[in-house]
Amino acid sequence: MPELPEVEVVRRGLERWVAGRTVEAVEVLHPRAVRRHAGGGADFAARLAGETFAVPRRRGKYLWLPLAERDLSVLGHLGMSGQLLVQPADAPDEKHLRVRVRFQDDAGTELRFVDQRTFGGLSLHECVADSADGLPDVIAHIARDPLDALFDEEAYHRALRAKRTTVKRALLDQSLISGVGNIYADEALWRARLHYERPTATLTRPVSTELLGHVRDVMNAALAVGGTSFDSLYVNVNGESGYFDRSLDAYGREDEPCRRCGTPIRRRPWMNRSSYFCPRCQRRPREAS
Repeated sequence: MPELPEVEVVRRGLERWVAGRTVEAVEVLHPRAVRRHAGGGADFAARLAGETFAVPRRRGKYLWLPLAERDLSVLGHLGMSGQLLVQPADAPDEKHLRVRVRFQDDAGTELRFVDQRTFGGLSLHECVADSADGLPDVIAHIARDPLDALFDEEAYHRALRAKRTTVKRALLDQSLISGVGNIYADEALWRARLHYERPTATLTRPVSTELLGHVRDVMNAALAVGGTSFDSLYVNVNGESGYFDRSLDAYGREDEPCRRCGTPIRRRPWMNRSSYFCPRCQRRPREAS
């Protein structure tokens, strides 16, 4: 699944190429692409026609395009393979093109939602009352992310210590801190020298502060190179891949030497996923044995 850096790269591209443009017509080519929209494909297309997109927004992994003249936003779920691409209007259709948005201007480009596995989609939602950024009501429960200027660090530290869970589970809890997924959790934990099964109750304030700093650092580093792209997925709106996978210290490096101590990186099954860690730098806590 895409994480904060990949979604932010897409949001920045949409801000440049889509914000301020008025929709001429929407073509829904696959019903699953709008299955989260209560009215279905025809209603989705009809309600967007003639509307103007405001500046795209993001909270954690969630991306939305507010409508300039209405308290409505288009929420984009990228899922496992979804892509929002800005393409020349005369470019050949992608094999897995699901939704096409044409604009009234003469810029010569259109917005396309492409999704091979059809786990993602687009949907139109009411905005949270008095929301300055058009936050869709269906994601009002999602916490702010650590790169958000309004992220409440003090509340985060209190909630982290109060949770009876382990540190990686807490990092992936989108109601506590949003935007962190499996890749960047493993990277931040490696930098902080913390095992993924470390109980949150054992984290002192200095340790949790250091970990939060590493989360921010690894995300900013990923943003600087366009995020992490695997198998041609999670590209920006121009179809270009990110290159952070070349800088990963833990994730995906099973049996490769730890860049700090040389010990082979290990991979362990974890919640239907995998956790990558250095067994020497990130020792398993006694509480989890």
